[in-house]
Amino acid sequence: MRLHILLPLVLVQVVLSRAGFDEKANLIVIRMERTYRSSRTLQATFLERYLENGREVQSDAGVAYFGRPGRMRWEYQFPERNLYLIDGKWSWFYVPADHTVTRVRARESSDWRTPLALLAGEMKVSRICAEVSTDSGLQPSIASNVMFRCELRGSKGAPLSNGRTPLSVEANDKVLFEVNATNGELARILILDPGGVEVEFRFANWRFDPPLDPKIFRFEPPKGVAIVDGDPAMQTPTSRAGRVGSPLNVP
Repeated sequence: MRLHILLPLVLVQVVLSRAGFDEKANLIVIRMERTYRSSRTLQATFLERYLENGREVQSDAGVAYFGRPGRMRWEYQFPERNLYLIDGKWSWFYVPADHTVTRVRARESSDWRTPLALLAGEMKVSRICAEVSTDSGLQPSIASNVMFRCELRGSKGAPLSNGRTPLSVEANDKVLFEVNATNGELARILILDPGGVEVEFRFANWRFDPPLDPKIFRFEPPKGVAIVDGDPAMQTPTSRAGRVGSPLNVP
């Protein structure tokens, strides 16, 4: 299961499932897309959890910033300080403890965070989800929130809207996202693998149009830091320096 195709659930306008999707749920999804489309900058705290057979293997937390057009900055603060940044052209993954930064063209990156650079731009989940429907099989973290299930296009062999076909996407992978029914804010994304792998992303403290200095979306490698061309998404949890974020490639 490749997780880099999952997080675009928050980006885009949803194609609604014709079966079992009521009017109230439709309005909640529309509210979500309007909520994020209306802002030029965004800020939120995040928590990432990776579990295997119900046992937590890894947990990371920090603050994420988004800005139009196609820019973002993930500041990992716990358990270690690391940085993932997209400046509109390049994606940068900086591990201060290793004095290295991995660089790859944003359009070529398979990192799951890359599509989130569009969060402050046009919202079209239909580029990722073939169908979206309500899901009552899992309770939301807050009772008043609503859980939705995304049927990934790639799980049925359909290519993504950018022409790339996701790799290692299983039809049985269950992808859910939780939305605040009142204000349309994204609360959680959950990926459930039949093999017992569970990845959870929680978002809180959303700020819309915060005054962000454009400089935070630019990266200049500090003196003495080696630049390595590659894709951090290809690193496994055990090999990835700094153990930043949730595992990106699950065997």
